[in-house]
Amino acid sequence: MATRVELPLLPLRDIVIFPHMVVPLLVGRERSIRALDEAMSGNKAILLCAQKNLKQDDPGIDDIYHIGALANIIQSVKLPDGSFKVLVEGIKRVRIDKFLYTDKFFRISFEDLSTRTERGIKIEALMRGVVNQFEEYVKLNAKIPPEVLTSVTATEDPGEAADIMAAHLTLKVNEKQKFLEIINIEKRLKAIGELLSKELEILRIEKRIMSDIKKGIEKSQKDFYLQEQLKAIEKELGQKDGHKSEIDGLRQKIHKARMPKEAQEIALRELNKISKMMPVSPEATVVRNYIDSLVNLPWSKSTADNLDVEHARTVLEEDHYGLMKPKERILEYLAVRKLSGSMKGPVICFVGPPGVGKTSLAKSIARALGRNFVRVSLGGIRDEAEIRGHRRTYIGALPGRIIQSMRKAKSRNPVFLLDEVDKMSVDFRGDPSSALLEVLDPEQNSSFSDHYLEVAFDLSECLFITTSNIQYNIPAPLVDRMEVIKLPGYTEYEKHKIAIKFLIPKEIKSNGLEEDNVHIQKGALIKIIKQYTHEAGVRELQRKIAQVSRKVAGHVVKDGRDVRCVITSENLHKYLGPPQYSETRKETKDAVGVAMGLAWTEAGGDIMPVESTLMSGSGKLMLTGKLGEVMQESAQAALSYIRSKSKLLGINGFYKKSDMHIHVPEGAIPKDGPSAGITIAAAMVSTLTKRPLRNDVAMTGEITLRGRVLPVGGVKSKILAAHRAGIKNIVMPKENSKDLVDIPKDVKKDLKLILVDDMDDVLKVVMRPKKRIK
Repeated sequence: MATRVELPLLPLRDIVIFPHMVVPLLVGRERSIRALDEAMSGNKAILLCAQKNLKQDDPGIDDIYHIGALANIIQSVKLPDGSFKVLVEGIKRVRIDKFLYTDKFFRISFEDLSTRTERGIKIEALMRGVVNQFEEYVKLNAKIPPEVLTSVTATEDPGEAADIMAAHLTLKVNEKQKFLEIINIEKRLKAIGELLSKELEILRIEKRIMSDIKKGIEKSQKDFYLQEQLKAIEKELGQKDGHKSEIDGLRQKIHKARMPKEAQEIALRELNKISKMMPVSPEATVVRNYIDSLVNLPWSKSTADNLDVEHARTVLEEDHYGLMKPKERILEYLAVRKLSGSMKGPVICFVGPPGVGKTSLAKSIARALGRNFVRVSLGGIRDEAEIRGHRRTYIGALPGRIIQSMRKAKSRNPVFLLDEVDKMSVDFRGDPSSALLEVLDPEQNSSFSDHYLEVAFDLSECLFITTSNIQYNIPAPLVDRMEVIKLPGYTEYEKHKIAIKFLIPKEIKSNGLEEDNVHIQKGALIKIIKQYTHEAGVRELQRKIAQVSRKVAGHVVKDGRDVRCVITSENLHKYLGPPQYSETRKETKDAVGVAMGLAWTEAGGDIMPVESTLMSGSGKLMLTGKLGEVMQESAQAALSYIRSKSKLLGINGFYKKSDMHIHVPEGAIPKDGPSAGITIAAAMVSTLTKRPLRNDVAMTGEITLRGRVLPVGGVKSKILAAHRAGIKNIVMPKENSKDLVDIPKDVKKDLKLILVDDMDDVLKVVMRPKKRIK
């Protein structure tokens, strides 16, 4: 069926692209370059169709074959003359469904023609026959590398095997196009069999003719030919001295690499192959690159761990303030290594909002252990081959990011950071998170297999650290292989300490200032934290301090090096402009129908007011504020609970004549989750009973139909958000009491934490008595 996806079309001259083939193209026509630019700005997908007339410079709809290949652009390089050299990989057969002509290029929608056929007896028989024919064809045709035959025999898909064979036959464009248009697998195998029979017969006749010609050469001509050949051989021998020294150098590198027996045997076998090739041949370059990849890996090189626990503690404290849990975990790892001697490293996942120090903490851990550090960013990766590498049969194949990073690390036991593990995507090229399973599984990563290397590499001594903003975006099998450590964010006190110890000295230095040039008073720094930033981490705080430093740098350049700028809370606006946030965002007075909830986002915790109002109607519940499905169901559960308790609350029969409207402000922001259940219920009860809710209380908890209050997540982040907003009383589920051990003491002493079991307890705390009219 036709897809709704619209893709740019690139017409091809003198070439037909088959699925599963990687082919270089030269793109020079203006319309084609615009189509290429469109594809590169999107997901790099493009439709490739051959044109019927090779001489047509600007083909129209009728000049293009309507069956082609959906392809993925692997690489694009702009040449000096303005044209592009592009490497594309065919993905699947497609038929053009509709041309959407534009002035710039063709845009089309297409129909997927991919088919899968079970390998029954008939298909199996056809498959064996054509594979035998192709094997003979490869032997007779020296232009086809043996790896192509390996690809044909390795695939389980008969259609893919037929396409690979057709791509390597010497056929005209119209013959290849005719084959591309065969959708049925059985017909395709029969067609390739006929083509192979024809090509084999041509090759046999050609070989026989050449043999007859050689026999018919007269003796004088033969002598001349041999003499000229001898001269060429002697000349070639003179050139090969450098080639021989290169082979000897590679052999020495192979032995010095101290790689495992299996890898060494493969490297020597490839070296023997390259010694028989011309040094400038493309195949020799491919083999040489492969051997270089093998010998440059740290098979036996490792750095000695610094197992001094006190040294590690000192380094971690020097680099980061707070973050006690991850620091303790690293010190525990060092203690275990010191006692047991085990080389296997743990797999740790730091989960927290941006700016809390996940990446920099990983670097600090590497420094504390005395290990090399290497980082791979996984954000936006969609292709499994980015992790595992491309097979060597593809032109321009490379190892995956894991092996490339190990080569850069130059040791087999680095601290290996996999950044933004929750930002990977899945598309038609595979699931990169599945490829990471082998990397992060301690039982499997001792023999990690990269598609390019095709030999096992030991990753078990690496200390893998992954980072993520949101845990539930990470696939469950990956989470199961990692030890999750949450970094929920910093308190204002911690931010103040971090700014004084790290951020201010860093920005003074990076902006070319001296300590005497600028002094930020404590009051000004607190004001920056409270009124100019609103975050769980310190990234925005660093930007504001950098902004102040740049302003001071301007004064220093203007008035001289002796300038000293004192930043106070009174003159701060001259450097940063007016405050962006009010110091507290809680309600200024008690109000009917307005409850203060607590929310958690990937940027940390936040307060979330919930408003309700009552209107004449027939018992409908209206929900606005871009609420998710789970949050809508929480509101329904809260309403059902209130209806069941309507007599006790003195609001019997309200649902027969009234509609309830629940709104959560900041309506453009999506909101979801069950933790607003008791907040919504409190707002409803307040509206129905006309009793105001306390403005100094915030709450979080899931509600059941029986009024029970169930535990929620993100407790520390929510409590820190309430503290930042100046709210002193927090109502939360009793089952979340276990999470209170993580709350900093300086925050806990400012708050009253009220633990509740059911909705009755919540209402007793949050509701004011109804005002009496005297």
